[in-house]
Amino acid sequence: MGQIDVGDAQRDAAAIAGVGHTEYSRNSGATTLTLAVRAIQAALADAGLSQHDVDGVACHRVGDSADPALVAQTLGVRDLRFARDVFGGGSSCIAPLDAAATAVTTGRARCVVVWRALNARSGVRMAGAATNPALSGDAQYWLPYDHASAPQQFAMFARMYMHECHLRAEDLGRVAIAQRANAVRNPRAMMRRPMTMDDYLGSRWIAEPLRLLDCCPETDAAVALVVTSTARARDLRRTPVTITATAFGGGNQLASNHHPDPTVSGAAAMAPRLYAAAGLGPDEIDLAELYDAFTPLVPLQLEAYRFCERGEAAHMIRDGVTRLGGSLPVNTHGGHLSEGYVHGLNHVAEAVLQLRRDCGERQVPGAEVALSTAQPGVNSGLTGAVILKRAA
Repeated sequence: MGQIDVGDAQRDAAAIAGVGHTEYSRNSGATTLTLAVRAIQAALADAGLSQHDVDGVACHRVGDSADPALVAQTLGVRDLRFARDVFGGGSSCIAPLDAAATAVTTGRARCVVVWRALNARSGVRMAGAATNPALSGDAQYWLPYDHASAPQQFAMFARMYMHECHLRAEDLGRVAIAQRANAVRNPRAMMRRPMTMDDYLGSRWIAEPLRLLDCCPETDAAVALVVTSTARARDLRRTPVTITATAFGGGNQLASNHHPDPTVSGAAAMAPRLYAAAGLGPDEIDLAELYDAFTPLVPLQLEAYRFCERGEAAHMIRDGVTRLGGSLPVNTHGGHLSEGYVHGLNHVAEAVLQLRRDCGERQVPGAEVALSTAQPGVNSGLTGAVILKRAA
């Protein structure tokens, strides 16, 4: 799958004008429809708009979610001009944002709300084997062996990747520890108790080489974004954050792929197209919100997005480059590992807040350009990413 290139005419023409969250919890006590509407209303209020300004809706979903048509009706949208319902998990989290940007830059809609709502802890739990019953596609190869949960699947990749790129358990621990330190500064985060290396190494095995603290918590929550034209966003309440470029790429299926090296992600092939579409390079990125359902995905993406050469990510992490205060802060909100798992959209929301300078004690000083990524195409057939800028 190729990039959707916004081109010079559309680059930075659409903007994120508002951000909204619900509480991140283990038991929301609400339906996903209620969560979606709450997050959207918060995002609209953040932008200084109302639900009557909305004429487009877009989401991605797998498992527990809310029907976009029902969300639009519940909001009271009077004239729905654009709707996009993307099937897929974390690999698809950039797609509805891209669709919204395209809609507003082509005039199909003026104000599109983008969201992800899920009760992934109290409702349909995505990590369990019971949520993958269908013997079809790639699943036919691993379900007969009870190799069904996400940690089991990613553990196979992690073992290969750690061997090929010489990562130790302590390197994965440093990822988890650094992101927990960021979450301590984030009042929204689910996991705010400081973590030590002893805590990490002492956490129980889930699927070797993945420990409990290598895995993100399942989360009940919703996140929403308001997308409109940059010209209109300049007249609204918040500093606009422009959508500079998006790109999409393929990935490696767990069992049926034909890639010669399964440890090379789809993101590695996609990254040059993303930077070309944005008209900039990795050295111009001020912070990166990297999809991190499991710790190995962070060093993998440091390499895939050309922040370092293959096999050098562990050194970046050991040297503190990716911590707050380093030259490339990563997952400044705590990431999926510590803030919560809202399937990638909370990473985009954090990038927006950072570029607006709204992050308090976890703020990256002078942040102007941010990268936010989808699942990098490991154990899945898709990936994607977006580059965002603070409007001048």
